[in-house]
Amino acid sequence: MSDLNKLMLAGARDALRKGDVTSVELTEACLAQIEAADELNAFVHKTPEIALEQAKAADVRIKAGDAPKMCGLPIGIKDLFCTRGVASQAASRILEGFKPEYESTVSGKLLDAGAVMLGKLNMDEFAMGSSNETSVYGNAVNPWKVDDRQLTPGGSSGGSASAVAADLCLAATGTDTGGSIRQPAAFTGITGIKPTYGRCSRWGIVAFASSLDQAGPMTKDVRDAAIMLEAMCGHDPKDSTSADLAVPDFEAMLTGDIKGKTIGIPREYRMDGMPEEIERLWQKGADMLRDAGARIVDISLPHTKYALPAYYVIAPAEASSNLARYDGVRYGRRAKLAQGDGITEMYEKTRAEGFGHEVQRRVMVGTYVLSAGFYDAYYNRARKVRTLIKRDFEEAFAAGVDAILTPATPSAAFGLGEMVDADPVQMYLNDVFTVTVNLAGLPGVAVPAGLDSKGLPLGLQLIGRPWEEGDLLNTAYAIEQAAGFVAKPSKWW
Repeated sequence: MSDLNKLMLAGARDALRKGDVTSVELTEACLAQIEAADELNAFVHKTPEIALEQAKAADVRIKAGDAPKMCGLPIGIKDLFCTRGVASQAASRILEGFKPEYESTVSGKLLDAGAVMLGKLNMDEFAMGSSNETSVYGNAVNPWKVDDRQLTPGGSSGGSASAVAADLCLAATGTDTGGSIRQPAAFTGITGIKPTYGRCSRWGIVAFASSLDQAGPMTKDVRDAAIMLEAMCGHDPKDSTSADLAVPDFEAMLTGDIKGKTIGIPREYRMDGMPEEIERLWQKGADMLRDAGARIVDISLPHTKYALPAYYVIAPAEASSNLARYDGVRYGRRAKLAQGDGITEMYEKTRAEGFGHEVQRRVMVGTYVLSAGFYDAYYNRARKVRTLIKRDFEEAFAAGVDAILTPATPSAAFGLGEMVDADPVQMYLNDVFTVTVNLAGLPGVAVPAGLDSKGLPLGLQLIGRPWEEGDLLNTAYAIEQAAGFVAKPSKWW
């Protein structure tokens, strides 16, 4: 078999069990592709020795008939996940040299399921960004290219998206605080799901905004997302927000039958200045679901217009609290001090050197909205708006809506450098279709559904009922089958 790195998780799993290929062969193919694709800057900590050792162990398990669902499958891990003995920096200078003595619950579950870790993937610093341009490692690059311009793979899980789209790994982990799985998935023509808040443990994932963060898979298609999500989920007593619920067999729920389902189209997502291509894709998505037997209805989510400002109060507020622990005392980088400097100067210099500009901006915003005199005016008000946004979704679902269809992003991938020096609000607008899902704690999936006029991928988003990832993935599967999206980036790297 040639081009083993281009296999899907499901295809590779089946080939491994039939004995058509070994995990070592799969892993070597991915490692070779990683080396050949250095220009993409997707992998920032490569672990070939660990990967080959895990692959050999997986081959033994497969041969013995003791193979869990992910056994022998090579994947990448976003740098936000703590991995035992392997650098885990959250793409930040302040965590330079940090190698945890423990494994995050999610990456640990994947390893227990037999997955092979190829290395750590690039991302925006502390997951704060929508273009992967805030990373201390330099930006990851989208494997899709147009007019000789290098494009963003999206953020914050940009390295994960780039690696999966370029076949450097069979799948990857991502995290999503305001769209950081779904936006990069849409920008690179892959599938990404943010599960219900609490479905995947947050333990061992470097925290950005604790009430919003959620891990999820980034894969080449919907079936692979179902396979990987099942391995990542499960109750974790180490995370007080982890749900004590049984994990379904998500793959078995992929029938493609959505007859009788009701799909809502929220009128508030039709925004002024929406590109015609996005509007057409959205309509095409509704038509595909209707043709598959679903009923399409208009719905209202009236508080949507307040979601972005509410998110950019709540997320920085939580970030400013979470990032207070990085002080140069216990671990990570410590600034060099001058004669006579005390502990205050050490904190100031360490954090000034260790945090990038975007992280500093969000910490300052968060500190401001939590400060005396402004807490009620900003943070408390944003929390109330969040409750109203969640109630909008609850009312739609109570009225019989099974899933909600929206665009995943307001545009195709933009050029690297085009927004990073502009008004930061312009960058934040990339999250306009995704932040509501995090504020409401709901599952959301992005699935590729077409190309724009320049040949770049565009994605649709489906939002589901809480804890109904199986139904949501099945609806996404129906779109995937109808869209027939098989485009891949032309290799230029």
